[in-house]
Amino acid sequence: MGQYHSNNSVMACQLSKKFKLRHASCRLAWQTDLVYYLCFGDFTNASSGYNRKQRTFRRRERPMKRVLTIQDISCVGKCSITVALPLISAMGVETAILPSAVLSTHTMFNNFTVKDLTDQFEPICKHWKDEGIKFDAIYTGYLGSKEQMDLVRHIFKEFGGEDTLIFIDPVMADHGKLYPAFDEAYAAENAKLCAEADIIVPNVTEACFMTGTEYREDFDEAYVQELLQKLAKLGAKTVVLTGIGLEEGKNGVYGLDTVSGEYFSYSNDHVDASYHGTGDVFSSVSVGGLMRGLSLHDAFALAADYTVETIRATMENPDKPWYGVDFETTIPQLVQGLAAKL
Repeated sequence: MGQYHSNNSVMACQLSKKFKLRHASCRLAWQTDLVYYLCFGDFTNASSGYNRKQRTFRRRERPMKRVLTIQDISCVGKCSITVALPLISAMGVETAILPSAVLSTHTMFNNFTVKDLTDQFEPICKHWKDEGIKFDAIYTGYLGSKEQMDLVRHIFKEFGGEDTLIFIDPVMADHGKLYPAFDEAYAAENAKLCAEADIIVPNVTEACFMTGTEYREDFDEAYVQELLQKLAKLGAKTVVLTGIGLEEGKNGVYGLDTVSGEYFSYSNDHVDASYHGTGDVFSSVSVGGLMRGLSLHDAFALAADYTVETIRATMENPDKPWYGVDFETTIPQLVQGLAAKL
């Protein structure tokens, strides 16, 4: 990995001029290329293209990819957009945001405040259409209401297409319980939204609520596969369960490719700790990896390994914040892990 020395202004100036010429059509792309050079020692960014019809990722030379993430902003709490924006950006992917709500903290705090932003969806999207803005992926997380889900469906139609990946993390529950303000009717609407997706990544609790399956703390592979088959009937092309530990001391993901009918899994060492927002870390890194051209398996492996890395870093923090993981201190490891897989 290259190292940047702030006093080497000549090198920085030469590089910036070179990259400005290379991506003259993209106003700020040269700055990202400079970061790539300093991180990877190479400014050739072979980014990915997703074809929904063929369900394949292809590498092609072009300016950086752009992801739209639609979820809430929790001002304190290390989750949702405050996780997605820095992590996906650090992976060399432009990250646009459409906040569904602004919360003072995430919902595991007491007495949090909420400002719903549903009325901003249409004017923001109209402006984007007027400007001809396009997205290579649309990644949804916490959505606050059925009305927002209906608007997101419209966004999929307006900004989606064969080359746009639709990635849904149906954030609404964990540990056998729905989050505050959500009910089973909301879970049913989330299940309908998942029919629009290329990839969905619920945890076991969310999968149970969306499929009407009895939740179990302890489960075997047969239970997981049955749950995946039920999720597949919702309509998504690839379904992935997170937080799956079928072996002693292991934890990871277990998925199903609905076209081939093949199951796949990835696991790493279980860390005996639980923090809010780890699902957002996993989803964000998965999306970033896919946009950088990684295969599904490599993207999920990178995301799973990095999520564990953030948990371990948090456990080493003397303050051990309960409300989220210390992903900030582990971003260099994320960049290195991505570079190793490219």
